[in-house]
Amino acid sequence: MDHVDRKTMIQEAVNGYFDALAKKDFDLIPFADNVTLRAPLAPGGVNQPLVGRDAVRAAWWQPLPSLLGEVTCLGIYFDDNLTGAIAEGEVEIMLDPPVRLRVADRFTIDDDGCIIEQENHFDPRDVTNPGWSQL
Repeated sequence: MDHVDRKTMIQEAVNGYFDALAKKDFDLIPFADNVTLRAPLAPGGVNQPLVGRDAVRAAWWQPLPSLLGEVTCLGIYFDDNLTGAIAEGEVEIMLDPPVRLRVADRFTIDDDGCIIEQENHFDPRDVTNPGWSQL
């Protein structure tokens, strides 16, 4: 596979992830069956990854659709070896008042264009302690 095709494949997987969040449709996320997800708000946090598409759906995705507002991917930054990318974005969480998370998520993409590893990076304080932003 040449450089351009691999870069396009990574970009499509990352955009697919953000589009699926925006549409609130887990089935549109191009997760591999054996995906590993690390996320601050997942059970166990980033130190205990969720492994497998079904585990990610049950533990991480299950509460998200009712909480998601506007989702935007602002940019994708590819690693030198084209194994994946980091995407910068904003994810609105529908609390009272709504919170906008600035995210920098890391993705590793396999040769089939599926996400095999994902690690979400954001400051969870506005979600875990809404009063924090007013201190």
